[in-house]
Amino acid sequence: MDQAVIDSFQVDRTTGLFRGSRAPTFSVVVPAFNEADGLAEFHRRLAVVMDQVGSWEAVYVDDGSQDTTCAIMQQLRVSDPRITLVRLTRNFGKEIATTAGLDHACGDAVIVIDADLQDPPEVIPALVEAWRDGFDMVAAQRRSRDGESWLKRATAHLFYRLMQNTGRVRLPVDTGDFRLMSRRAVDAVQRLREHHRFMKGLFAWVGFPATTVLYDRAPRLAGSSKWDYWKLWNLALEGITSFTVVPLKVATYIGLFVALLSVSYGAVVVVKTLVYGNPVAGYPSLMAVVLFLGGVQLVTLGIIGEYLGRVFNETKQRPLYLVERLEPSVVHAKAAG
Repeated sequence: MDQAVIDSFQVDRTTGLFRGSRAPTFSVVVPAFNEADGLAEFHRRLAVVMDQVGSWEAVYVDDGSQDTTCAIMQQLRVSDPRITLVRLTRNFGKEIATTAGLDHACGDAVIVIDADLQDPPEVIPALVEAWRDGFDMVAAQRRSRDGESWLKRATAHLFYRLMQNTGRVRLPVDTGDFRLMSRRAVDAVQRLREHHRFMKGLFAWVGFPATTVLYDRAPRLAGSSKWDYWKLWNLALEGITSFTVVPLKVATYIGLFVALLSVSYGAVVVVKTLVYGNPVAGYPSLMAVVLFLGGVQLVTLGIIGEYLGRVFNETKQRPLYLVERLEPSVVHAKAAG
């Protein structure tokens, strides 16, 4: 790396964050959890691409990994002084880890990308070109999803279309967190500090001129996905409950429908009793009605509970994350002396 570039960096003694005499043009935020096997290759490919587009820094966020991810990040930081390492105290989840990376990024534009190489760094120049054309938010839109099962592709397709039709914000279809944001877009996202975070929705909520760049998603280089179907289901719930109250409205409509159905059925019972008398009450039909109404009530209470739980968590006002270790770079550590 050019010595003049290295010498231009220094440590902010107040915050402890890695700052230079001039901020890098690009900050690349990389949240990672147990990505030790592919991290070195990811950084090699990232550096090749970023060296071609301008001055840059990489903000690696170790989200409480249980393997050697943190050790490899430290090794990379020693060999490349443009790396900032943020290690969280535990696993807070990808959405929070991404937020931590944005909080420590100081570039004029910020790129968010995963470390598993499913999102190829080679797409970044296309994102940069769109940013230079005047767009504040440039999302990478998946044209294909190699290495993923048909079920995962199908459920993802349904989720994005559901959010398109029910959410309060227009979530771009088939897009993940892989994107480039201008400084003002990042500053706007940083103002949104809710604990139940659905980053794709927050990125869309802030607005600003936006566009997409098509790319083909690759299979993972190494390891396995941390997102099983249960976690994906919970993430979908976060997205739905964070940006729409449609489930509450659906519960209301179901309750109204059941009430009307009950009144109609009651009228039929009264008429039959007046005309044909009152034979022995049917136990099966009675149990069916009771179980049906009980199920509807429990589902409705569950939906209300999801929203109430989010309100409860927000009122505690806990910090989004805690940092165990912040290592800007070897050069900055020496400057802080």
